[in-house]
Amino acid sequence: MMRNDFRLSRMLHVLVHLHGRKGAASSEEIATMLDTNPVLVRRMMAGLRAAGYVSSAGGRGGGWTLSADPETITVLDVYRALEEPVIFAIGPSVDHPGCAVEEAITGTLNVALAQAAGSLLRQFGEIRLSAFLPATRPH
Repeated sequence: MMRNDFRLSRMLHVLVHLHGRKGAASSEEIATMLDTNPVLVRRMMAGLRAAGYVSSAGGRGGGWTLSADPETITVLDVYRALEEPVIFAIGPSVDHPGCAVEEAITGTLNVALAQAAGSLLRQFGEIRLSAFLPATRPH
């Protein structure tokens, strides 16, 4: 069974917490917040840094800061910065090449999955990070 991929929701969570924060958040602090490993945090944050949404500084007092306006970042942007995690854990099988039944099923499922993914990604493109900002500072 394929495990759920929580990177998108986790990185959205981190970006909201970085917004308005005084000072940078270390990879260790973020890892504690997400109950994960600092190495995994750095790996996930690297794509966001490459996209220009966060910046990092090393050394004492260093860490991660939000470097883009939350109004300009969409969920789709974050999804893409995370190298487009797999959307669906389901998919057609290819166990019997040349089987007409399997080919028909595969073709139909591929179309339906592509349409569903397209719809989801369009919705992701309409949701801005600013939609998640609380009226008061995050806890």
